[in-house]
Amino acid sequence: MSATPAPAPAPPHTPGPRPFRSLSSGNVGAVLERGFTVIRNQNWMILVSGFFEPVLYLLAMGVGMGGLVGEVVGPGGQPISYAAYIAPALLATSAMNGAIYDSTWNVFFKLRFAKLYQAMLQTSLGPLDVAAGEILMALFRGFVYAVGFLGVLALMGLVTSWWALLMVPVAVLVALGFAALGMGITSFMRTFQQMDLINFAMLPMFLFSATLYPITVYPEPVQWFVMAMPLWHAVELMRQLSVGHLGLVTLVHVGYFLAMTGVGMWLTTVRLRALFLR
Repeated sequence: MSATPAPAPAPPHTPGPRPFRSLSSGNVGAVLERGFTVIRNQNWMILVSGFFEPVLYLLAMGVGMGGLVGEVVGPGGQPISYAAYIAPALLATSAMNGAIYDSTWNVFFKLRFAKLYQAMLQTSLGPLDVAAGEILMALFRGFVYAVGFLGVLALMGLVTSWWALLMVPVAVLVALGFAALGMGITSFMRTFQQMDLINFAMLPMFLFSATLYPITVYPEPVQWFVMAMPLWHAVELMRQLSVGHLGLVTLVHVGYFLAMTGVGMWLTTVRLRALFLR
């Protein structure tokens, strides 16, 4: 009687490939921990000072010049004070400025002078970890500005709808779009002269994105150009929320920033990988 052969041993279990393993180690928290440590020890004054810029604009333009302008036509055709008209635009601009500062000049210094990202990517961190961590730090700045400025608007009696509470998460979304794209663009910059191009683009975008006056003052071809700018979408979205006048176009503004965020995250990750993981 022949012996039954022993069953062959099962092959050792090997885990399947982890998605994005070459791009991320899943340790974004390490980047955030460093960022908050720097804010606590060195950069807290810069963070706080950025909050006062939109407040001063509101007092000078909304209250000061607003006394001469009187009421203007707001979203949905309802008349509102000039201060209530420009306040949401200043909140959108504040979210943009905070995110742009963190994702451009701050990133430029770390990238070209401190060589911080090279050191980070020599550890287990991947380019997606670094990109996500830096962008989340920019979101923190946008969130702080949005909460503080909305509190100022409430004290001044410029909040007229419960929908205005959504201006805080929308400010974070605006900051996310600008931070993601701004960091990707900064990765192409090599000199301070090139970085000045960012400021050259920011000031006209603030002045012409219907922040201080309606877009209808422009000829129609110029209006279409303005409506392609991201800040215009942020301003219109904030204004609609401030008075609770929402519609399908509100979703268009939200979709614009979701698409902007996706493109920016892709560009930033690809650029960091190309620069440091060749």
